[in-house]
Amino acid sequence: MNSRLTLRTAGLLTLAPLLWAGNAIVGRLVHDLVPPMTLNFLRWLLALGILLPLAGPVFGRDSGLWRHWRRYALLGLLGVGMYNALQYLALQTSTPINVTLVAAGMPVWMMATGWLFFGASVSRKQMIGAVLSIGGVLVVLARGEWHHLMELRLVAGDLFMILATIAWSLYSWLLIRTSEPAELKSNWASFLVAQVGFGVAWSGLFAAGEWAFTDAVIHWNGTLLAALVYVAIGPAIIAFRCWGAGVQQAGPAIGAFFSNLTPLFAALMSSAFLGEAPHIYHGMAFVLIVGGIVVSSRRAS
Repeated sequence: MNSRLTLRTAGLLTLAPLLWAGNAIVGRLVHDLVPPMTLNFLRWLLALGILLPLAGPVFGRDSGLWRHWRRYALLGLLGVGMYNALQYLALQTSTPINVTLVAAGMPVWMMATGWLFFGASVSRKQMIGAVLSIGGVLVVLARGEWHHLMELRLVAGDLFMILATIAWSLYSWLLIRTSEPAELKSNWASFLVAQVGFGVAWSGLFAAGEWAFTDAVIHWNGTLLAALVYVAIGPAIIAFRCWGAGVQQAGPAIGAFFSNLTPLFAALMSSAFLGEAPHIYHGMAFVLIVGGIVVSSRRAS
């Protein structure tokens, strides 16, 4: 892992939150059309179908994947099976802004996970960066007026999102391990398919339970089909590719600060759907979030 933050790495870590913000908007848009676990399963099943032609014989008998299947089963559970399913479940009762706000605690969870389980140290600059970055999220939430914060109410979906954020923190730290064979690690499609294959199995299991124990039903229409195409290609394939490459270059702790761009992007998208122009407070939030990224990524002199 190279902990230096280059312009290319920053671009990768910025594109992923942009696509994930769209995922939150779309997930909320179709929450009455498809159950959350089923949405997650269909999304990743479609993504797997798109990726397989690019991945070669990753699931072949002689593939190096099987010597490390436990690692990929865990990555698939945390990053594909749990995080996304819990996010869609959260959007059943919470708004995209609230969901992405809860996820803004990512830097804290990422630092705590690294310290507790991976022997990572936490610097003062990282702590200052976390305060700045989360402050930017609060500016967006408050819409530039702090009394709006008193109007917020957390619901069950917000608790699901906390669990999702913890799962994503573990997933991101596991990404930087380099024990897998070179043929998997060097081929981004194979590396992603190895995770998605197990993730589809996990999400299929969760979806089966949803249909067995709830009154699940799907309302097929053009909106749902378009949503599935977007969430399978944008937030799944492209965003996961960008996030994986960015985290391997900059490290999970720095990457976590970029995830705080998601609430800002979600607010801008919500404003766009409502026909509202961006406000000054959006610019203030951007400065704070980027400031947190810059401070946290600077090497100690």
